[in-house]
Amino acid sequence: MSPREQGTLRPEVSDKDHSLGAADAPVTLVEYGDYECPFCARAHPIVTAVRALRGDGLRFVFRNFPLTQIHPHALHAAEATESVAASAGESAYWAMHDTIFEHQRDSRDALDDEHLVAYAAACGADPLQVARDLATNVFEADVRADFMSGVRSGVNATPTFFINGARFEGSWADPTEFALALTEAAAGVTPR
Repeated sequence: MSPREQGTLRPEVSDKDHSLGAADAPVTLVEYGDYECPFCARAHPIVTAVRALRGDGLRFVFRNFPLTQIHPHALHAAEATESVAASAGESAYWAMHDTIFEHQRDSRDALDDEHLVAYAAACGADPLQVARDLATNVFEADVRADFMSGVRSGVNATPTFFINGARFEGSWADPTEFALALTEAAAGVTPR
């Protein structure tokens, strides 16, 4: 695979993805993230602010990329979000997504199964169902599918962002640079 191909999102965003915003928004921002990654936790409020700034002009998609060798709770955290989505819907999924990142900053123990089940209940999901799903890894294949799409897209760290299908090589930690890349994408300029 050429370097150019590695900077391309594979597969493209579809209705199978968890997304916020209109499907026909001029800019689609995809994040490959790990719920236990401290850098993803730092990026979360930046992405939230960018989403608010761009409004209806941005669709945001989150794909799971758990780095299980260094983050032992990442896989179950991702599976828990998928379980919440299956049992309580997309709005509950996004509430769980936000809750995990908010609590991840507190301590790594905040992402053990007991806490994940409690967060799921607070987001409107059936806690017993989420506990069963985690115990039997019902959603592991879905999480692995996201992970493999990241591998095909050249992702090797989290968070990794794609803007309109092209990998963003700038600094997500610099809100001005990040916002400028999104503005350029809205104008049809390929992200750097």
